[in-house]
Amino acid sequence: MLSTKSQSVERDLASQVIGDLPSWGVPYATDLLQTLTSTEAPFPCTFAVSAAKKAGLRFGFIDDEHDRRGREVLPDIIRQYLEVYRSISRETSLIVLFRPGQEETGKVGDYYQKFWDVLQFLHEHDSEAWPAEIPKDTDDKHWEFSFGGTPVFVVCNTPAHTARKSRSNPCFMITFQPRWVFEDLDPTTSRGWAARRVIRNRLRAFDGLEPSPELGNYGDPENREWRQYFLFEENDAKAPACPFRHT
Repeated sequence: MLSTKSQSVERDLASQVIGDLPSWGVPYATDLLQTLTSTEAPFPCTFAVSAAKKAGLRFGFIDDEHDRRGREVLPDIIRQYLEVYRSISRETSLIVLFRPGQEETGKVGDYYQKFWDVLQFLHEHDSEAWPAEIPKDTDDKHWEFSFGGTPVFVVCNTPAHTARKSRSNPCFMITFQPRWVFEDLDPTTSRGWAARRVIRNRLRAFDGLEPSPELGNYGDPENREWRQYFLFEENDAKAPACPFRHT
C-alpha cells in the first residue's frame, strides 16, 4: 500500500504525464525530478531545472524499448505534447522514459543505434510534412530533427553513460524540446551568452570533465545539431556521419 507521501508524489506526477502512467515509471520520473532540482549537485541545464520546479515538464512512458510495436504510442504522445507546449511555459520539454528490459547491453554504442532507430521510426510515422524552413540534409547548419511540422532539439540519456553524468539516466531516456523554447536565446544576446556560460561551468562541475566539443550554437557554420543529440563518453569520440535518413 502506498504511503500518503507516495500517493501525493504520484498525483503530482500524473498531472504532467501524457498517455499512461505505468507503475514502473513513477520511481524513474521521481528520481529524475529529484536530480533536476537537487541543490547539492546542481544539474547543468538551468532551463531543465526551472522547468522541473515550475511543473513545465511533460512525461511519456514506453513499456518495451526492445519491441518496435511498443514504440507505436510514441508518435501520439509527441503529437499531444506539440498541441499544447506553447500553453505550458517557455521552459518546457517532453521527457520520454523507456522501460528497461531484462537484459541491458551496457554499451554506449548500442544505445546510440537505438536512439537513432527511434528518431527514424518517428520520422517514418510522421503524418505532417517536414517544415519548409528546415533543410533535409543533416549536414546543413540549419538542420534540426522535426516532427509534426515542428523543429525539435533532442537529447538522449542512457544507463551506459557513466563518465558523462549529465547524459546518464537509470533507464533509456529521450528529451524533446521544441525549437520555440530557444527563441531569444541566441548567443549574440546577453541572456543567451550568459546562459551558455553558466551551463558550461555547471557541466564541468557536474561531469568532472570538459564540455563536449560537439556542443555548439544552432546556425553556426561549424555546428551540426545532430551531433549534440547523443554525446559519447570521451570528448574525442565522434560519429562519422548522421544515421538519420530523410524519407
